[in-house]
Amino acid sequence: MLTKVIEQAKIDRFTKWFERADKIVIIGHVSPDGDAIGASLGLWHFFDSQGKRANVIVPNAFPNFLKWMPGSKDILIYDRYRDFADKLLAEADVICCVDFNALKRIDEMADAVAASPARKMLLDHHLYPEEFCDITMSYPKASSTSELVFRLICRMGYFSDITKEGAECIYTGMMTDTGGFTYNSNDREIYFIISELLSKGINKDAIYRKVYNTYSESRLRLMGHILSNMVVYADFNAALITLTKAEQEQFHYVKGDSEGFVNIPLSIKNVCFSCFLREDTEKPMIKVSLRSVGKFPCNKMAEQFFNGGGHLNASGGELFGTMEEAKATLAEALREFKLLLLYNED
Repeated sequence: MLTKVIEQAKIDRFTKWFERADKIVIIGHVSPDGDAIGASLGLWHFFDSQGKRANVIVPNAFPNFLKWMPGSKDILIYDRYRDFADKLLAEADVICCVDFNALKRIDEMADAVAASPARKMLLDHHLYPEEFCDITMSYPKASSTSELVFRLICRMGYFSDITKEGAECIYTGMMTDTGGFTYNSNDREIYFIISELLSKGINKDAIYRKVYNTYSESRLRLMGHILSNMVVYADFNAALITLTKAEQEQFHYVKGDSEGFVNIPLSIKNVCFSCFLREDTEKPMIKVSLRSVGKFPCNKMAEQFFNGGGHLNASGGELFGTMEEAKATLAEALREFKLLLLYNED
């Protein structure tokens, strides 16, 4: 049995919406990752099994290593088909906001979503959700939003209708948002859910290979280049890797090529915190990814120094400015959090 982490009244209210809805739109956050795509498609497959008309819209493109997922070819990219997407949002009966906690996380889609007369539901596992939806189902202790999709469907009484394709998407979201179940994954109920997904006929080993073992040669060479320039701050039990626009061009970078890079320095003995700074190719800003082991609070550092947030061991943010300015901010952050870094506990 699974713990009931979502209030029954919210489940009941959404069930009524769902039963009456003819047009449903599911939206994920900007630069969608495995959990955003997995959770969105998991819901999409469920709605499809019930004969409901649903569309998935994300602000911009998602990585190639997620495009094998069943239903991914039907995802609408907002910055390519804005007029059509705006029409779908305006005409929707229900909008499901998946894997984000604030309208700013959907970038240019925010105005259209806010203006839509549709009933809106938030399903998410990030801290401090903003109040922009009629129903907010938020549980930050969950491993992923995909896990919450599974819980929601089951609580609505539709477990038997989860298809193999839907289960594959849900599992992918859970796997990618825990780094292959290497962090934020100690809750035994996660493995009960995995067992139930396996009962739907998914091949978890094949899913792992499709996500993690189908990269290009240039990605591997990029990884080697980045690691050769890695900086280890032995006095802080921390490490830094960076990626500039020039390096992205040199190694023919495509979206998703740096997925997982931030985790690699954590394999160094005594390193409990890793930071990855990537120069954005379109805006004068630096994308920040933070990872840790033990009890070091990445999310607090992200909030205090990088205009971001997230989870204890996996967080992110961004800074407008140059790479050198971002490095200086990191240096300041390391000094501020030095004691927690040096006395981190598992």
